[in-house]
Amino acid sequence: MNQLTVKRRVVIPVRAGDVMAEFISFNGDEGGKEHIAISFAGTTTEKNDIPLVRLHSECLTGDVFGSGRCDCGEQLDEAIDRINVEGGYILYLRQEGRGIGLYAKLEAYALQDQGYDTYEANEMLHLPDDGRDFSIAARMLQALGVEKVRLLTNNPDKAEQLTHNEINVTELVPTAVHVNQHNRNYLEAKARRKHHTLKFD
Repeated sequence: MNQLTVKRRVVIPVRAGDVMAEFISFNGDEGGKEHIAISFAGTTTEKNDIPLVRLHSECLTGDVFGSGRCDCGEQLDEAIDRINVEGGYILYLRQEGRGIGLYAKLEAYALQDQGYDTYEANEMLHLPDDGRDFSIAARMLQALGVEKVRLLTNNPDKAEQLTHNEINVTELVPTAVHVNQHNRNYLEAKARRKHHTLKFD
């Protein structure tokens, strides 16, 4: 695989200007997905030398429209708040629907409405239950000169893939559990099928 290099760094005020973040693009991604890194300097005076990092897969329905069927929007909000304080990166990965794409995700939602869980629905559509490749995140981190991370996640697969790609994950920092009446089955399936570290009330 080609090594990535930083293409452009642009400061963007987010949260209506309350948070200053540096958006970073890359050269060398042959997949053409336009993944982005978002860097936060941190506001605390007691910053950890190892950056807090969130690998966040794009979710149009959750991130933009606040869908209650997943916890993606809440997780992104939590990551911005926490990493803005502690310092680190959000890697925003263009892997909609765990890698199957937006249209296929909507097809899977229709099957979930019939009682199948999120993984069963993908399987019925002859799609991978999780088609994401986090090696691109490792390449992005390497381009940024980051060798060690504290990973903000409940998903052990992210840590395993980063470690396999020569990023030292020194700590797993769990995210909150953002459960509601619409996404409980989805979250329970993630815990049951993929060993996400989720604790429900």
